[in-house]
Amino acid sequence: MMPPARKPLGPASRKPVGTKLRLKPKTRVFVSFDFDHDRVLRDFVIGQAKLADSPFHVADWSLKEAAPSRTWKLEAERRIARAEIVLVMVGPYTHRAPGVLAEVAIARRLGVPVRQVVGYKDSTPRPVANAGRLYRWQWSTMKTLLAKPARRPT
Repeated sequence: MMPPARKPLGPASRKPVGTKLRLKPKTRVFVSFDFDHDRVLRDFVIGQAKLADSPFHVADWSLKEAAPSRTWKLEAERRIARAEIVLVMVGPYTHRAPGVLAEVAIARRLGVPVRQVVGYKDSTPRPVANAGRLYRWQWSTMKTLLAKPARRPT
């Protein structure tokens, strides 16, 4: 007796043994926040970035600006240049935090998109100047705002 005829295998089954599925790359995000008042917001964003369905990962974040110095701005520029989006987490004093204002200016100069999100529930903080529209922090909003942006012009 002959064995039954086998159906041809589809293209997916022809994958070489030992190869991995490629996941969609996540957006590299630089988190800007008021270092003196809102460090907890950075930690919350890092936590959300670790969720399985997160479209982003936190590549870097604000530096402590003890005193405005040339090396601080150069380091901030280097970090922001590697990011695809700058996320400004807005608390009660963020609109006047010198480090945040400098990071937004650097991002604008480099052409890195800037998004700002209200950091605390039921608060109505002032938006950061030149950082675009202020959004409420909801997971669905974060996923949309921080999805892969269009490529920057070269």
